[in-house]
Amino acid sequence: MTKFWFRKAAAAATLLLISGSALAQQQADFNEVGRQMAIMLQNSHFARLPFNEDLSKRFLDDYLKDLDFQRLYFTQQDVDKFSADYGDCLHTLLLQGNSMRPATEIYRVFEKRVEARVAQTKKLLDGADFDFTKDESVMLSRKNAPWPKNEKEAAALWGLQIKEAVLAEVLRRELLARLAKEQGKADPGSDDRSPREKVSLRYKRFLSSVKDVDDEEVANYFLSAVARAYDPHTDYMSFREMNRFKDGMKNELVGIGALLQGEEDGATKIMGIVVGGPADREGALKLNDRVVAVDTLNTKNPEDMTDIMFMKIDKVVDLIRGKEGTLVALKVEPAGGAPGETKIVVIQRGKVEMKDEQASGEVIEMKTEKGELRRLGLIKLPSFYADFEEGKVRCSVDVERILKRLIEEKIDGLLLDLRNNGGGSLDEVRRMTGFFMDRGPVVQVKNTLGQVQMKDSENGKPIYSGPMVVMIDKSSASASEILAGALQDYNRAVVVGESSTFGKGTVQQPMDIGRMLPLFAVRNRAGFLKVTIQKFYRPSGSSTQMDGVRSDVVFPSLMDAMEIGEQFLDHPLPHDRIRRAPDFKPLDAQGLFITRMKELSQERVNACQDFSYVIQDVIKTKERLNKNILTLNKQAREKELAESDVRQKERNAERRTRFEKMSKADQQGLTFFKITLEGLDKGEALKAYDPASDSGSYMRRAKDEAEDLDETPKWPTGLDPVKRESLLVLRDLVKYTESAKTAGLIK
Repeated sequence: MTKFWFRKAAAAATLLLISGSALAQQQADFNEVGRQMAIMLQNSHFARLPFNEDLSKRFLDDYLKDLDFQRLYFTQQDVDKFSADYGDCLHTLLLQGNSMRPATEIYRVFEKRVEARVAQTKKLLDGADFDFTKDESVMLSRKNAPWPKNEKEAAALWGLQIKEAVLAEVLRRELLARLAKEQGKADPGSDDRSPREKVSLRYKRFLSSVKDVDDEEVANYFLSAVARAYDPHTDYMSFREMNRFKDGMKNELVGIGALLQGEEDGATKIMGIVVGGPADREGALKLNDRVVAVDTLNTKNPEDMTDIMFMKIDKVVDLIRGKEGTLVALKVEPAGGAPGETKIVVIQRGKVEMKDEQASGEVIEMKTEKGELRRLGLIKLPSFYADFEEGKVRCSVDVERILKRLIEEKIDGLLLDLRNNGGGSLDEVRRMTGFFMDRGPVVQVKNTLGQVQMKDSENGKPIYSGPMVVMIDKSSASASEILAGALQDYNRAVVVGESSTFGKGTVQQPMDIGRMLPLFAVRNRAGFLKVTIQKFYRPSGSSTQMDGVRSDVVFPSLMDAMEIGEQFLDHPLPHDRIRRAPDFKPLDAQGLFITRMKELSQERVNACQDFSYVIQDVIKTKERLNKNILTLNKQAREKELAESDVRQKERNAERRTRFEKMSKADQQGLTFFKITLEGLDKGEALKAYDPASDSGSYMRRAKDEAEDLDETPKWPTGLDPVKRESLLVLRDLVKYTESAKTAGLIK
């Protein structure tokens, strides 16, 4: 597959919550769009890179990498020709308004190569059986591998890739059958297509998606590569992408409220339905239904029903989305229906709240070893969302409401969960930081001229000033790093979790390219340049760029074996430092008892079998990634799988016994109360709930029969080891804070 495919064109599953009306069909002049974007990059980007031949080579390299990041389609001969023709002049062609010619030419070669590989795939799969006894292998990752020299070498390399795809499917099918037999369950793969047919359909769909592109999409792929040649977060965003970005930030969108997934045979499957959403209210659309055609205006004219078989998911989304209150008709093959049976489902588009993405809270009552009761508060914030246009939705307002409710419940300490929070609004994080500290600098921002602006928190006094722990992981980025970094700099909170956050210390600003086009040009489809204009720094003067925010108390994590973070992206800006903020006055670090928190946590981590399993998996994963080889010998692969299966069964047996004891202890020592924004709106009293049985999801999801064969026990009381240990760190912090206050050591 290709890198841009996963970035831009077709995610594996797409939630149809996109707002907006049908787009005008007029197309912008993307040669002019590219020219204006090149000018904007030179004038606005923080790095002020020389717009020269070196940058031109980077444009080309990144475009080829986006199209073929595993280096399986283009050959070295192709790359050499592209380099000779365009390697030193793409920057000039952009400024001359002639960049779409090379962009399109390169894409057409890519399309031709994909056609050749898929044709070869059909021959291989229609031919003789594969010999899985040979000592052959493929690379796990080919991102740093040389391009195949020519078509002959590319064909040989491709043959091994298809052989691996078939072997992987055969092994998966055999594993499911064996597990089903052991557990006395039906084999979920018994009625599935053969491994060869599944692989064939997979690439047929991929080829269809590669061919089904217009000039606007080619421009999107190329201009994105040009933008990201400056840094990983500068990007070109099409008109549709910008709409989706804005809607995602609002957490309230317009659509039918269904989760879609492209099937290998070309259909689009209903994998989830938002509870209370338009599709749920209408009632006719069911989980696992397969959508095969769409009438976007519900004209009831058969000629207006668009066949979506093998259509890219983002194009299916465009057909189904529309204005609030309008109707869309879906031609559906009902789940469990007779072959060839179809029905028409008409749904009125409406607003859908993405409640899973909203801030939420918990009160956790925890009994100590001495029988004392601690009330610990937790706030989970998935992103720093905000409605940039109307301002009706703001995560800081939501967090403030939850925080005040937690204070009313007389919590002894607060746990702020920023795991998997990729950031968002800078204004929201600035306001939110003030909830936990006196007025002072939250973040420093430096522009390309070296000018530094200090941004203070808004509150004069904190809303909450008690013991506090912040949870982070490798996916905590941008605004999350500003908040965690400020609280750490001020010695206001103990930061716990993975070794560090992502390391994104840059600020982007969306710029409407259409405003720069000539007066009578088509402007509404020109797209936007999301350009890095500033770097941000912590109050202490350190940038989070590359380094991120490092945890005070580190827990073992499999992510530390992966290449996750800013440092692993292409063309990241460097880490640096500036002066401390003038009014930066941190609290006494002794008030956090960091050394003691580390010692107590390390004792528990050393004694925790689940963290021990994580450490074992980290070692194995690093070895596997460093080796970067996947054997095509079936016997060797079966041996690896058998060893993994034995290891997993041993772990499951140990966990079942241990988890049963932990669950009983939790029932005696822990009580959970959920706080939601909806509950706050209704003025609901706290109600105890069981996190182990309440997923908290606002979506009904299709059942995965293969997942039913996974006998891994669920975490006791729904507490994964990281959340459990984070609560214990907070409990320790509360204890030591209270003891210090009693002794008069802190106020």
